[in-house]
Amino acid sequence: MADLKTKYLGLELKNPLIVGSCGLTDNLESIRELAAAGAGAVVIKSLFEEQILNEIEGNNPTDIMHQHTEAAAYQTFYETEYKVGKYLQLIKDAKAALDIPIIASVNCMSADKWTNFAQKIEAAGADALELNIFILPADHKKDPTEIIKSYFEIIKKVTAVINIPVAVKLGSYFDNVAATLRRLSHTKAAGLVLFNRFYSPDVDIENEKLVMGKYLTTADDKADTLRWIGIMKGLLDCDISASTGVHSAEDLIKMLLVGADSVQVVSAIYEKSPQFITETLSRLSAWMEEHDYQQIADFRGKLSRQTGGDNTLYERVQFIKQMGDKH
Repeated sequence: MADLKTKYLGLELKNPLIVGSCGLTDNLESIRELAAAGAGAVVIKSLFEEQILNEIEGNNPTDIMHQHTEAAAYQTFYETEYKVGKYLQLIKDAKAALDIPIIASVNCMSADKWTNFAQKIEAAGADALELNIFILPADHKKDPTEIIKSYFEIIKKVTAVINIPVAVKLGSYFDNVAATLRRLSHTKAAGLVLFNRFYSPDVDIENEKLVMGKYLTTADDKADTLRWIGIMKGLLDCDISASTGVHSAEDLIKMLLVGADSVQVVSAIYEKSPQFITETLSRLSAWMEEHDYQQIADFRGKLSRQTGGDNTLYERVQFIKQMGDKH
């Protein structure tokens, strides 16, 4: 039987499938169900930097909601249902009840006073902390170098106060993605999660107003993640976790083939129930046996650019032959 065990952030995982931060990981009952279905680890639903600062400083949430796009969508829920103390208790309860790694998560955009709160997360028993960092580069007056400096400052301040491993979940909105990911891997971050799924705006043309767009991914959304993991595998000094667009065992296998150390799944579990985890892992095991792989390490990164992937396919950004043949 194939051995699905792997390592991520220095943690021993029984398999590479991690349930990403989402509404499915905000309570112990649901986390138990995910673990029972076979999840290798769980990322608890994120706290927002703004929420932590509210708790520390007694800020009015309406004064700071505008600072973070995702926070605007979830702030009301968090303020009434998901207090900071409850978050820490969930970590403790999950660690006491389960034998899989429990990864905490914070949505952040600055290295403000909130960073010391990471010590409470560690004290609660979290096995690791995922920093979900994104600063929308929408201010045309702001120096771009100041934005990227914020990423490094957050990582530096958080890793200075805790000993558990830190992963950084990122978007792909950088001037030079490859160079930025490489620089970030040279920090004390133990892993990078590629890529974040952002709040998407849409337009209601009948009522002529902005509304929330789709919030679940599809399998078609995995291309950027697959491309950049395949390009960067072997060039980073930290682990890589794939995120966004994994909707089948085949998608998970693809992420491992291009070099992912772990694979985060959310939307597919919403759509298909935790049973998706069980079925996906069963198919992964069967595929490994069909291809005579004994363990994940036997094929991880086999198709990365550094170890055999086609550079032209990884770096091709324009359609040429395929589209031309149709005209």
